[in-house]
Amino acid sequence: MSGYRQNTNHGPPGLKQIDLDQIWGDLEEGIKQVYNRQGMFKQRYMELYTHVYNYCTSVHQQSNSRQNQKGKKGIVTGGAQLVGLELYKRLRDFLRNYLIELYKQGIDLMDEDVLKFYTKQWDEYQFSSKVLNGVCSYLNRHWVRRECEEGRKGIFEIYQLALVIWRDNLFKHLNKQVTNAVLKLIERERNGETINTRLVSGVINCYVELGLNEEDPGAKGQTLSVYKESFENQFLDDTKRFYTRESGEFLRHNPVTEYMKKVELRLQEEQKRVQVYLHQTTHERLAKTCEKVLIEKHLDIFHAEFQNLLDTDKNVDLGRMYQLVARIPNGLGELKNLLESHIYNQGLAAIDKCGDTAANDPKIYVNTILEVHKKYNALVLIAFNNDSGFVAALDKACGRFINNNSVTKTANTSSKSPELLAKYCDVLLKKSSKNPEEAELEDTLNQVMVVFKYIEDKDVYQKFYSKMLAKRLVSHMSASDDAEASMISKLKQACGFEYTSKLQRMFQDIGVSKDLNDHFRKHLVKSCEPLDIDFSIQVLSSGSWPFQHSFSFSLPTELERSVHRFTTFYSSQHSGRKLNWLYSMSKGELHANCFKNKYTLQASTYQMAVLLQYNTATSWTIQQLHESTQIKMDYLLQVVQILVKAKLLVTNDDEAELSPSTTVDLYFGYKNKKLRVNINMPLKTELKVEQEATHKHIESDRKILIQAAIVRIMKMRKTLKHAQLVAEVLNQLNSRFKPRVQLIKRCIDGLIEKEYLERVEGQKDTYNYLA
Repeated sequence: MSGYRQNTNHGPPGLKQIDLDQIWGDLEEGIKQVYNRQGMFKQRYMELYTHVYNYCTSVHQQSNSRQNQKGKKGIVTGGAQLVGLELYKRLRDFLRNYLIELYKQGIDLMDEDVLKFYTKQWDEYQFSSKVLNGVCSYLNRHWVRRECEEGRKGIFEIYQLALVIWRDNLFKHLNKQVTNAVLKLIERERNGETINTRLVSGVINCYVELGLNEEDPGAKGQTLSVYKESFENQFLDDTKRFYTRESGEFLRHNPVTEYMKKVELRLQEEQKRVQVYLHQTTHERLAKTCEKVLIEKHLDIFHAEFQNLLDTDKNVDLGRMYQLVARIPNGLGELKNLLESHIYNQGLAAIDKCGDTAANDPKIYVNTILEVHKKYNALVLIAFNNDSGFVAALDKACGRFINNNSVTKTANTSSKSPELLAKYCDVLLKKSSKNPEEAELEDTLNQVMVVFKYIEDKDVYQKFYSKMLAKRLVSHMSASDDAEASMISKLKQACGFEYTSKLQRMFQDIGVSKDLNDHFRKHLVKSCEPLDIDFSIQVLSSGSWPFQHSFSFSLPTELERSVHRFTTFYSSQHSGRKLNWLYSMSKGELHANCFKNKYTLQASTYQMAVLLQYNTATSWTIQQLHESTQIKMDYLLQVVQILVKAKLLVTNDDEAELSPSTTVDLYFGYKNKKLRVNINMPLKTELKVEQEATHKHIESDRKILIQAAIVRIMKMRKTLKHAQLVAEVLNQLNSRFKPRVQLIKRCIDGLIEKEYLERVEGQKDTYNYLA
């Protein structure tokens, strides 16, 4: 090496020429030492590195004359004359010869023997090639890089070259027997044997490493082409065959519930397989292959079993089936349909089971619905992971059986459900010895709102609820003002401010009436003319309360003075307002001094009017009572019937039916365990009239709402076809009730008559809005 100065800073090379034969002998010995896995000191490693460096930085013979012509200094410019091709060829030949000899050792090996041989040789070869790559790093950085940049094909960094030569001289000849051996090992593991997974992972690592991008050798990462073509595709085919055979065999000898557990276990095993020794990119294809074979191909069996599991309440198995079938794209559709049908049928059956009791007992009816909902809501929440599709199936099924069942069919109206729900609320909110604690009541009201959500005719519920709330407020029969306010708040949240505006106004009227009574009492004190009876009133806004005007009758003189005094007082406070007295809703207390004990009778105004007649005589015919009280005969007969039934009055006739000629006497032998007796029972006629009026109001209110919706829509659209108009009306009013299409048509005709709309000339099914 005399006369050559090494440039340790890798700067411009010296001018000395070094022939490859001068260094190759020692370099080859060193490389053999590396591939024979013999130990190597750092000094020896640096000697090999220096050989490569010196050769790469020497001046090429053919370039000397050209270089000397360039200038007097004779210095190589830009490293353009770096050499390396011959060295590169010799390295390639060395590796090829090394692997040809290696292949001879493994050609006849099979199964685990070939895997042990292949993985051991691969590990050693890979390590040695990385060492060689380090020795040749100068060649890589300069000559190889330049060749690649200039677009020369088939030139690689030395480590990549080593992989290409392994692929072409060992892998291509052994890969079939190696891959088959790996697949056999995996099958043995699937059959329950313990295998040496390092043999599998060693092969997989090799296949991944061999996936070079030969079009762009400098590109980072592997293409995985070798791994996918030589292993993954065959592995997935094997997987498909294995599980097709196993699933069919298992189902022939085991129930579906056991099969689902087996599938769960197999899917977990395959996921672990990817984590332990397969490449992570295989996970998705492997999962899909397993899911198709183990689940999708057996969906019909799953569907059949799903119904059995629902019938027997096997919630854990239902959850397992959901988790499995959810893996299949669009696989849950049939399960949702089956669940909806099942809940619907269970709801119908539960109400049928109650018979006539459900129609007459709101509590039983609503609780039956809630039990069905509670059961299947828990199922959807836990087993079906609150999946939106299954929630929708639950909602659809509940909506169907709540609005159409044996009770609604018997009543011949879908509005029976909202009516019974409103009556159930009345039971909950009315003062009673059985009233629950506040917390329990609040929870029950939340449950009521669950049923309310499914009610189609929410306007029917509103009408009945409004009537019953009004009676509770007027009669001071609310169990709790807080509970009443809470319920209204829930309804407002569900249906908006307009839905509850009148209900809230009722509460305000009750509060205002309390203040008004206080002012009236103070007025009486100031006037020094106190009333001889305890008298209080409630003034109700006529537009907010669902009461009918009472018929006029002859008010007893004992009450007349109080009514007149208050009317005068109110007129002085509020000029222009007119009071209409609702005697049918009024009540009072009578002190009875004519019996053995002194009783206080809580009576309606009509009952008071009849009983007060017995202050002047103890016997009257019903015709005489009619003339003196001016109460309508049909009402009077019912009032007297209640008093006779209460044994305050007695008839001399044996006739079952009362008539105007019947004589009614005061019964002096009246006895009761209680000293305060409530005789204020609702009249049948009154109840019937009220029921009919409620349904009549619902129909008239619906017409107004439909007409308002039509006008709103047409005002915005100006012109619209009939079908579109009907569809938009249905959409707008769906949250309140389901309008009948026939009623919408009648409302459209009515608006055309009133000149809000017109039919477009020549187009019968198109309407214009008239401003």
